[in-house]
Amino acid sequence: MYLERLFLMNYRSIAQADLQLSPKMNCLVGSNGMGKTNILDAIHYLSFCKSSLSFSDSQTIRHGAECMMLHGTYCSDFEERTGISCTLKQGCRKQFMRDRKEYRKFSDHIGLIPLVMISPDDMQLISGGSDERRRFMDIVISQYDKEYLGHLISYNKAMAQRGALLKMESQPDDDQFLVWETIMDSDAAFIYGRRREFIDKVSPLFQQIYSQIGADSEKVSLEYTSHIERGPLINALREWRTRERTIGYTLHGIHKDELEMTLGDYPIRREGSQGQGKSYLTALKLAQYLYLSEACGKRKPILLLDDLFDKLDSKRVEKILRLVSGEDFGQIFITDVNRDHIDGILKTINGDFRILNVEDGNVI
Repeated sequence: MYLERLFLMNYRSIAQADLQLSPKMNCLVGSNGMGKTNILDAIHYLSFCKSSLSFSDSQTIRHGAECMMLHGTYCSDFEERTGISCTLKQGCRKQFMRDRKEYRKFSDHIGLIPLVMISPDDMQLISGGSDERRRFMDIVISQYDKEYLGHLISYNKAMAQRGALLKMESQPDDDQFLVWETIMDSDAAFIYGRRREFIDKVSPLFQQIYSQIGADSEKVSLEYTSHIERGPLINALREWRTRERTIGYTLHGIHKDELEMTLGDYPIRREGSQGQGKSYLTALKLAQYLYLSEACGKRKPILLLDDLFDKLDSKRVEKILRLVSGEDFGQIFITDVNRDHIDGILKTINGDFRILNVEDGNVI
């Protein structure tokens, strides 16, 4: 599935744009701050029902406007078209629709249009807290496994209820704790199993891609650890209940899982250069792409490459572009400030492309 046409109105800095797109390579060119990333973010929004930039929904509405609207026309390999639209008015709940039929739950939409985005914000996967790395796993798995997303929502709700009990001044009954702890235990076992399966399968792909785009002598790995490896979660929840009453929140569970990213024998956040870090994350996201393509029943995700050239030398960029222009990858969007870079990209690919110039929120 690819995005054939994108319409934006009052989305961040974009007042209005109606874009006809290439099914393969789309290059957005313009100076920093002109709106290139906002277009990619709109495409992300239509896949995930939210911004990739950690903005609240209300912040996606252009300053001075009353509402924003997005509409994407997607075309399948069989030339079947699907329309996805989102409308948001100030102070109102957003409306998300597929072929003019509104979704009851936003989670019902997740996975319909698989997407992978590589952006400067990905460095948070290395430098940020463990919640960033758990979010990475959750975003991937939720795109092909509806049951996973349901367990994740259930676990978080149960943990919130248990947290409310921990904060109560009076001592709650053990049975009250047991209700939510039993739910957490069941959900945690499922979530752990899916996360373990994902990391075990994506790791070889990641190592293979890194060997293609990084230095041959550099070894990389992913190490996933979880409290669940010590035994059933419910045992730890019972054991730590009294101590957690003192601090008011749950210390053990899949919400504390970690994905350690290593270069050689050391965490890359301590040892890696900026170039190594970007190569590491790019290889990880491309491995995610290949894994997701297989897990989604051979549906190729949309690939967004925001500011790819930053912190990478020309040789690594060339290797990456040669890889993503192959048959394993589908529709690609890439941004850059330098038209010479874009022209260099187009020389390395065979196939259809579209160049879009972005200036002060206008797309030409």
